[in-house]
Amino acid sequence: MAKLIFITHPEVIVDPQTDVRRWRLSDAGRARMRIFADSPVVADVTAIWSSAETKALEAAAILAARSGIEVQVDEDLGENDRSATGFLAPEEFEKVADTFFAEPQKSVRGWERAQDAQQRIENAVGRILAGHRKGDIAVVAHGTVGSLLLCSYSGRPISRTADQPFQGHYWMAELPAMALLHPWRPIAPRV
Repeated sequence: MAKLIFITHPEVIVDPQTDVRRWRLSDAGRARMRIFADSPVVADVTAIWSSAETKALEAAAILAARSGIEVQVDEDLGENDRSATGFLAPEEFEKVADTFFAEPQKSVRGWERAQDAQQRIENAVGRILAGHRKGDIAVVAHGTVGSLLLCSYSGRPISRTADQPFQGHYWMAELPAMALLHPWRPIAPRV
């Protein structure tokens, strides 16, 4: 049974002066991703896809280095577009994210609407899977779009209750049925 393994990048270096799409993995994030790359969860991966954002590309590169598989990139795997607000302090970010999930049909402070981000990630993963032939496929992306896709595949309405507990998690679905095998699990213990 082949699987889709949706992986979120682990911890990043938060730099308010840098575009969030260019944030890099922290030392802890790299360490956790290396542990995951050595785990049996990804032993049968035959294709790796990544968002074009630096943190996801770095996480995918760690996975690829262990498997020898070339990383393929799809821009539509990117996180929900939050460029309208730029960096938000953590407390403010959490409040806006709560509203983003609670009102998926509305743009919150100029952010991409949750329903649009969900459709975009569904389309991207659908295209990727249509060209996939055999083996497990790893998609390395971001928490919010991973949560939106998880809601879709599990037949649930968009809700923040489907959000990952913290950065660096994965969920799996059986291919080709897209039957959810399990919800979020951490890629490795926090270091």
